[in-house]
Amino acid sequence: MTQAIKKWVLIALLSAAVCPALQAQAVRPEVVASGLQNPWALAFLPEGRFLVTERPGHMRVIEPGGKVGAALADVPDVAAGGQGGLLDVVLDTDFARNRTLFFCFSEPGARGNSTALARARLSDDRTRLEAVKLIFSQKPKVASSLHFGCRIVESRQNGKPDGMLFLTLGERYQRKDDAQTLDNHHGKIVRIRKDGSVPADNPFTNRAGALAEIWSYGHRNPQGATLSPDGALWTHEHGPQGGDEINLPQPGRNYGWPVITYGENYGGGKIGDGISAKEGMVQPLHYWVPSIAPSGMAFLTSERYGQAWVGNLFVGSLKFSYLNRMELSAPFKGTVLREHKLLVELGERIRDVREGPDGLLYVLTDNARGRLIRLLPN
Repeated sequence: MTQAIKKWVLIALLSAAVCPALQAQAVRPEVVASGLQNPWALAFLPEGRFLVTERPGHMRVIEPGGKVGAALADVPDVAAGGQGGLLDVVLDTDFARNRTLFFCFSEPGARGNSTALARARLSDDRTRLEAVKLIFSQKPKVASSLHFGCRIVESRQNGKPDGMLFLTLGERYQRKDDAQTLDNHHGKIVRIRKDGSVPADNPFTNRAGALAEIWSYGHRNPQGATLSPDGALWTHEHGPQGGDEINLPQPGRNYGWPVITYGENYGGGKIGDGISAKEGMVQPLHYWVPSIAPSGMAFLTSERYGQAWVGNLFVGSLKFSYLNRMELSAPFKGTVLREHKLLVELGERIRDVREGPDGLLYVLTDNARGRLIRLLPN
């Protein structure tokens, strides 16, 4: 190899390392379906089909060829407005046998609304929900259209499903101080069984005045949650103006909001005492200043994009319209070493990201004509 060729190879490698535009070329977006109304969450059905929620209150099946089906019948009424509506959905790990799914939404009520979690069965013909049952309702209800949280994760122990569900809950914006008290579900992550009952080993089951469903507290508005392959729960949450966080919620721990934060009030000015650390409150694994407005969260376990991407964490950015690829100091764990902006060229808000059964990444873009997009290796 001549010195001139070596020089240009070195320039190309250095450019790829620092230039977001070249990083974005690592994947090629392929539109699977379009015309979705503010899609929020994605699940993978058998035989190459997809199940998608739309925030206004619809759930739809997308066929392998991209045809978007009619809205499923018998979805409960939702308090659609602002950030509220029909939000996350996950399939039971035994879906192939029982056709059970879980979904969360903003539940209307006489005194406001709250995040609720329901289970149902998808009909054999994929046209309606059957046996819909509410298994959790956030207390108390609040007249607000903000900060519902609402990501669902089925937990595992020793690599196997353990019959438990985690649900992230926002503090409803004007009730931020509730995140520090245990007599409500605002600003909490809760853990329940699939029938809605409370596990006996939850951290606050025996504390007077505390709600037994609570797993962790001091959260603001967590809209991303996933399990790492070793079974650890990872979440992220919206900060105020700056201070979005990634956390690894542990039972009974306090994650600080609104006492500690790396953000500030909208328009400027400190929140509370303006501190970012306090004894007894857990520091985030990672935080963003300025805020990226994160939504959706997934680890990549496949080698479809090369070995270097295995174990990377992927998070959507609503504010800046990109998919964030995050390299960690160890696969599926550790600290964040580097971040890479993908799909910048789309210019669309990334609401959800999931790894599919084929090992490829899929994203939902959040707008009135949202799209389901498959990311192909380039």
